[in-house]
Amino acid sequence: MIDIHNISNIVTSKDRTLVDASSERPILLVFLRHFGCVFCREAMIDIGKNKDEWAKQNINVVLVHMSDYSTAEVYFEKFNISGIENISDPECKLYATFGLGKGSVSQLFGLKNFIRGFETTIKGIPIGIRQIGDGFQMPGVFLIRNGRVMDSYIHASASDRPDYEKIMQCCVN
Repeated sequence: MIDIHNISNIVTSKDRTLVDASSERPILLVFLRHFGCVFCREAMIDIGKNKDEWAKQNINVVLVHMSDYSTAEVYFEKFNISGIENISDPECKLYATFGLGKGSVSQLFGLKNFIRGFETTIKGIPIGIRQIGDGFQMPGVFLIRNGRVMDSYIHASASDRPDYEKIMQCCVN
């Protein structure tokens, strides 16, 4: 269970705390892997394709990343999510607060990841040249409403693809 006091001072790129923002409408808080990761890029593509529909459902997407804000915006522009609300966490403190640890060799480099990575590149999702952030950091997704975590998805491997719709079911109007 996440202690709300540990996130009460976390401020987004739109100068709002997570607690305040989640009081206005539910937040889909997506913790990304490093921007060079093909699965991070896949997540940004998924979010770009769905963000308008999710906004209609009264869900606010907030991304957590390990770079500075200006670098993140360069990547967000590439994936049709420019201007999306986000949080810079280069030291991975917020990742740790939400229980997202470092991946093991099998979680990051196992056969499942290799196969999924190959499949995503065949579909046209490029592997990044630069690793920006901790390459061992695992991702996750949390649905926050009124300062409380309502649902979550913790990746068992870097290549897992969350079912965002299922995570949001509890809070869609």
